[in-house]
Amino acid sequence: MQTIKDMPVRATDRSRVRIFATVKVMHQSTRARVVDLSPTGMAFDIEKPIQISPGQIVTVESEELGRLSGTVRWYSNGRLGIQYKLSTNALAQISSYFRFFHEEVRPVLRR
Repeated sequence: MQTIKDMPVRATDRSRVRIFATVKVMHQSTRARVVDLSPTGMAFDIEKPIQISPGQIVTVESEELGRLSGTVRWYSNGRLGIQYKLSTNALAQISSYFRFFHEEVRPVLRR
């Protein structure tokens, strides 16, 4: 049994958001709602179950964030967490979201 002190700690702070997106993996896609966002990843509530496992590459498309790619970190009970596949473009998109849509939090993005 794992105790609280053995649990992994998030490397960066996350901000609660409400962004609607489409998550695509392989030949599947589902609508999802981004529930939290950080400079390194995001978590979703997904609309319908999909076949997905940690390590798979996903594409996320939304009006606010544009198109991003990431790696599945976890998937459980209709929730999905990804880590961005960081590129200059991805960093710019996330930074832009925080600057224009989510003004109360302005993360520092570093490579």
